[in-house]
Amino acid sequence: MANDLQSVAVKFVQEPTERHRTDVVLAAVPLVRSIVGRLSIPDHPLATREDLESVGQLGLLQALDGFDPERGTPFVSYAYGRVRGALVDYLRSIDPLPRERRRVLAEAHNAMDKLRQKLGDEPSDHQVAEYLNMTLIDYHTLLRDAQCRFALSLHAPIDGESEQTVLEIIPNTDTLKAFEQIDRESLKDYIKTLINELPEREQTIIALYYFENLTLREIAGLMDRTEARISQILAKVLKTLRAQLAIVSSRAA
Repeated sequence: MANDLQSVAVKFVQEPTERHRTDVVLAAVPLVRSIVGRLSIPDHPLATREDLESVGQLGLLQALDGFDPERGTPFVSYAYGRVRGALVDYLRSIDPLPRERRRVLAEAHNAMDKLRQKLGDEPSDHQVAEYLNMTLIDYHTLLRDAQCRFALSLHAPIDGESEQTVLEIIPNTDTLKAFEQIDRESLKDYIKTLINELPEREQTIIALYYFENLTLREIAGLMDRTEARISQILAKVLKTLRAQLAIVSSRAA
C-alpha cells in the first residue's frame, strides 16, 4: 500500500496532471482514514468523520504540492505529518472552550509548574486555587472544562520541530498499519519503555483513559481519588513523556 502511494506520488511530480493527482488521492484514502480513526473525535457538529476526512484530504494535497522525491523522504512519511497536522489544527479551531477560558486554563498550568518548582512536589488543588486567587469550586470547574481537551493532548507534536506525536508512537496493535511503522520502530520501543517505567498508578491511569476510554470521573471512582487529582496526575505524566521524547528527538537531529 505504501509502495503504491509512493509510486503514484512520484508520477505526479514527474507529470503533474489532474489524473495523477486523483490517483494519489485515491491511493491515500486508507492513510487518511487511518489517521482520522486514531483521533478522539469530539461531539461537535463540525467534527463528523466525513468532515475530518475532507480536512485530511486537503492536508494530503498540500503535502503532494510540496513533495520532492529527491530529498529522500518517503511520501507516506511526509504526507502523514501534513495530514495529521491539518486535522489537529482543525480540531483546535473548533475547540469548545472560549478564548478567555483557554487563557485561564493556561494560567492554571503555569501555576502548577511554578508551584511544583517551589514545593518540590505536586501541589494540592487548594494550593493551586489559592495561587490563582480563585475558589476551590471554581478551580475544579476549570479542570472539568479542560477534560474535553485531553483528547488532543497526545496529538500535539513531541517538540516544536518534530512532526511525530506521543499517540503515534504508543503501540496499538489494532490500528498499526504498515505505512505507519516507517522510521519509528526504535522510538516506539522507547516510549513503551518509558510507560513501563512509570509508577503503577500512572500506568493504570494512562491505560484506563486512553485505551479503555474511561472518563476522569470514572477513573477517580475506581482509584478512590478526586477527579481533579486524576486530572493533575494525567497532565503531569503527559508532560513528562513529551519532555523525554523531546530530548531523544533533539539528540537525533
